[in-house]
Amino acid sequence: MTIRTVVETGSTNADLLHLASLGAREGEWLRAELQTAGRGRQGRAWQSPAGNLYASTLVRLRPGDPPAPSLALVAAVALHAVLARHLPGRAMLKWPNDVLVDGAKLSGILLERSGDAVVIGIGVNVAHHPDLPDRRTTSLAAEGAPLDAASLIEELAEAVARWLQRWRGEGIDAIRRAWLAAAHPVGTALNVRLPDGGAIDGIFDGLDAHGALVVRLADGERRVMHAGDVFLL
Repeated sequence: MTIRTVVETGSTNADLLHLASLGAREGEWLRAELQTAGRGRQGRAWQSPAGNLYASTLVRLRPGDPPAPSLALVAAVALHAVLARHLPGRAMLKWPNDVLVDGAKLSGILLERSGDAVVIGIGVNVAHHPDLPDRRTTSLAAEGAPLDAASLIEELAEAVARWLQRWRGEGIDAIRRAWLAAAHPVGTALNVRLPDGGAIDGIFDGLDAHGALVVRLADGERRVMHAGDVFLL
């Protein structure tokens, strides 16, 4: 495991995907103090002021590994484990991989793949948080957690390595159980905004065997969701 920090770049995910094409090994981490072209899920821009954590790491898929999309749960569980130490009893997971504090978004995770290389990008609001029109946000500083990005990535790299080992050794179900233990409870009311512009309301009914979101609708139908933005009601 190696961690490299640069003062500024466009996107740590883009940089690490390029390094992967040149033969970079699993366990490489890249952190930028400032990003100028950060990306979030579904192509959104990710605001990247100095002082927050912008980091990516590389996983090389091996024969026999669980399905690559489940690495989103691995990253979420690892990040939650670290943040929960500094915000005991307050940090909570929301599908697929957001960490919330008292309902406000603290972090985001973006997976991108090229061949056997999966790059996991992680952004955490450490010193600042954006003012967004459609959701509440927060930062570690706003929540009174005295932690800087350089310290956070050291803890995070160790946690990701540990949970990645469990993912390979114990399979998706161990990660799924850990995710559910860190998330809002079954029965939580949700609104899911779909990629096609539609939306559904229902209640959280857990995760399926592969880590997809299960929503129970008012008529009792159980809907399995593989993509969408989830809002707690």
